[in-house]
Amino acid sequence: MAIHSLSFSKRLTALSQPQFQTSLPNIKHGIEREALRVNPTGGLATTMHPDALGSKLTHDTITTDFSESLMEFITPPEKDPKTTLAQLADIHKFVYENIGEERLWPMSMPCFVNKDTSIPIAQYGSSNIAKMKEVYRKGLHNRYGSMMQVIAGVHFNFSFSDEFWQAWCDLHEVENNVDNRSSFHFDLIRNFRSVAWLIPYLYGASPALCQSFLAGKENKFPFERLAKGTLYLPYATSLRMSDLGYTNSEQSSLNICYNSLSSYVSSVRDAINTPSEQYAVFSSNEKDGWEQLNSNVLQIENELYSPIRPKQVAKSLEKPSDALENRGVSYIEVRALDVNPFSPVGIIENQFYFLDVFLLYCLLKESPDLAHPAYEESDHNLDAVVIEGRKPGLMLIKEDTPISLLAWSTELFVELKEVAKTLDNANRNSKYSTAVEIELEKIKDPNNTPSAKWLKALTEHGIDNSTLGLELADEYKKHASGLNYLNMTEDMFRQQAKESIESRVKIEKTDPKAFAEFIQDYFAR
Repeated sequence: MAIHSLSFSKRLTALSQPQFQTSLPNIKHGIEREALRVNPTGGLATTMHPDALGSKLTHDTITTDFSESLMEFITPPEKDPKTTLAQLADIHKFVYENIGEERLWPMSMPCFVNKDTSIPIAQYGSSNIAKMKEVYRKGLHNRYGSMMQVIAGVHFNFSFSDEFWQAWCDLHEVENNVDNRSSFHFDLIRNFRSVAWLIPYLYGASPALCQSFLAGKENKFPFERLAKGTLYLPYATSLRMSDLGYTNSEQSSLNICYNSLSSYVSSVRDAINTPSEQYAVFSSNEKDGWEQLNSNVLQIENELYSPIRPKQVAKSLEKPSDALENRGVSYIEVRALDVNPFSPVGIIENQFYFLDVFLLYCLLKESPDLAHPAYEESDHNLDAVVIEGRKPGLMLIKEDTPISLLAWSTELFVELKEVAKTLDNANRNSKYSTAVEIELEKIKDPNNTPSAKWLKALTEHGIDNSTLGLELADEYKKHASGLNYLNMTEDMFRQQAKESIESRVKIEKTDPKAFAEFIQDYFAR
């Protein structure tokens, strides 16, 4: 039997078998939540990452992304969403206690930023790997500008258990090995990309932005003005995911192939090794100064913008593409989630249960290989929804045929309900069906979406993005101060910080190579 030959209904029916019912509850999740530090008046904090939080180079839980101001909180894989949410709450509490009067910005689009060059690029120390991280970020600044890089998101890491994969491979009469598990992961990824537009519709919360973010790009879309400095699109769901934000129009010509692990790795490597005339104007050597790591289309794999990524834990100095080629796909990273501004930690429990349903659905559906026009179709649909997803009668394209967002969503939710029932049975609760019903209400009435609720809050009170953002930032900081630690303790966080600094110092003391040689060796591997 061919690996892709089973239908959705047959796969769904098979999940009622004992081997699946005992393995489905072992799905694991991890969260990477990004958050800007801001000062008490809502402006971007330009202070360095606090020493009390440890070394951002080596800390497992608290680090930074592009900027010193853009924090990133990471949780390990856990089965119970309540555990992950408790871990996030603990991290937030500890951070709040160690950033003085600063706050954490509660949404994806940044606060008021005076100018692009006022955004401090993250610094990680004096070791070669630290310098590499900083030069990579300088490259991002030179290529795309720093403003785009301080948009915050929530990354949802998702993995099935070994027991599940054994049952899944048995069902398809194939060996449970790295190649076949990776192939199934790419089935999931292709289906996700085909219906990725649903995620910003349901969870997009960035229909408005501070005018300072646009820096001369006000005419990109027909923005309307609200209060003193806020621009918005009436039907937008996630400006973060538009080509103003997280997505990158410069990469639109890349033909990244998701039909197999080998084609994906090959196409990513092609982008990393293809010289770019556009980026050749920035220096990438010791003599002229390090303005980027190299002048290729992508400096490294992390520069590739995508709503979903196949992932494998990389070893020290191992490239992500090498990790995938060597050990296959071990988990999926969903990158299409806005920070939920109505949650103190940027995500709520219901999102976990729905995303479990959605990602399992993407695995269950038949997943033929996709030609380039299908990728263009999925990009078109995603662009349409992030810009005007709540527009009445919005039309998308499905297999080269126009279809309304409402009609397509209605079709999807019929099958999502069936998947939810299977997860309910396996977990002996009704949380998955409840999650689907909650999200279905957003399809029936777009006013229930986070983007609509955000605009309503702005318009009803006649306030701008920054004012509401700062009000929530103040509220969440006070909220955290009243919490007890749930999963970690303050002493445990302080020990983590201490050990991370010791690890950074050890790396710095044992770094034998000059930076230029280090970079040459890294890319020669």
